[in-house]
Amino acid sequence: MAKPMNHADKLQYMTQTPLPRLVVQLATPAVVSMLISSLYNMADTYFVGQIGSVSASGAVGIILPIMSLMQAVGFMFGHGSGNHMSRALGAGKVEDAEKMAATGFFSAFAVGLVIMLVGLLFPVQLCSLLGATETIAPYAREYLMYLMPGAPFLVSQLVVNNQLRFQGSAFYGMIGVTVGALLNVVLDPIFIFGLGMGVSGAALATSLSQIVGFCVLLGMTYQKGNIAIRPRNFTPTLTNYREILRGGIPSLARQALTSISTIVLNTAAGVYGDAAIAAMSIVGRVMLMGNSAIIGFGQGFQPICGFNYGAKRYGRVREAFWFCVKLCFVALVVIAGLGMLFAPQIIGLLIKDSPEVVEIGALSLRLQCVFWPLFSYVIIANMMLQTIGMAGKATLLAVARQGMFFIPTILLLSRLFGLLGVEMSQAVSDALSFLLAVPIGQGVLRQFKQLEAEQGSEAELQAE
Repeated sequence: MAKPMNHADKLQYMTQTPLPRLVVQLATPAVVSMLISSLYNMADTYFVGQIGSVSASGAVGIILPIMSLMQAVGFMFGHGSGNHMSRALGAGKVEDAEKMAATGFFSAFAVGLVIMLVGLLFPVQLCSLLGATETIAPYAREYLMYLMPGAPFLVSQLVVNNQLRFQGSAFYGMIGVTVGALLNVVLDPIFIFGLGMGVSGAALATSLSQIVGFCVLLGMTYQKGNIAIRPRNFTPTLTNYREILRGGIPSLARQALTSISTIVLNTAAGVYGDAAIAAMSIVGRVMLMGNSAIIGFGQGFQPICGFNYGAKRYGRVREAFWFCVKLCFVALVVIAGLGMLFAPQIIGLLIKDSPEVVEIGALSLRLQCVFWPLFSYVIIANMMLQTIGMAGKATLLAVARQGMFFIPTILLLSRLFGLLGVEMSQAVSDALSFLLAVPIGQGVLRQFKQLEAEQGSEAELQAE
């Protein structure tokens, strides 16, 4: 898009532009946003890993469930309000979209404040609940106390970023996310090493970066063609919250279960010492980096899906779906191949002088790469279901990978195979999730094809 578009121009752009070009144009900034966003955690993992303490590296992994919880809230309000906004804009209902934007934003900020207060008031209890060992707990508490003040801003910036994306303005969201992430990369070494703050410095850098990113993203909503966040449009009605939940529950379930599954993973790995916790934490961050690219591509697909579904252009939804799945599958085959080939080097880059961590992490990364390409179908199908309002099926797919399959799998395999069971559990869960996603996704695509046929029949009757 060379220049800002009004809402009518944007509707035409989303429903008339050739799909391969449209998907790439919308997906590219979304992929960049997700990759850069994942740098928040990856930067902390890398710089804390250079401290040379396995316990310090483990602390970053221990606090990951709290980050996942904040992301769960942000994605729920962002995806829930954004899904509704894209359908409303596709149907030409701009005022409805404006009210939903404000409702999602201010509600998320309020929940972020609650998370902040709980974290600041109960740090000891939270770290214990998250599976911290006695040696990791002091580092985890330090990290948590400096992270919590940024909670409302992290949650809210996720809402704004997703709302911009669902409007077809992913480029504006990318700007805000990029500013915050790059600032985090700059501040991490300054606070950790320059000021001697250690783990606390990593958390403080993350909090400050989230606040700056939040301010930039909020400013992007006032650019021409975007829905601005205005307090007067805040409409906390039961109907609006029902819509937010309908579109956002799958994201909440997916991210919340990521939080729970990480706690279960830390607990299972903790039996084998701090090195196992640190290794699985590093592998999780590496996988998150790769998954972020595919999720970003899926996020580029979502506004296309929402606009065209709202405009009853079902054929374009099907065509865009398969284009995204095929492209993402090929990308993951390449990424997985590189991951298997260079697993020890990748893990070693993120932890200093710890051969035990590298050994455990490298095997786990290689095992997860085996079924990684299947993630392409699972995530695109999940996002399609979520965007068109099929909350039940979308939630089922969302909870499958990190909850319904992963938690029982790791509990069973760790008993049967020990540490190897912990290392292979995510790969088994990914394979099972794919087997569930295929029949659900194909059923919905057949419905689209039937709706297309019915539209064709009606058009023929009207022509006669």
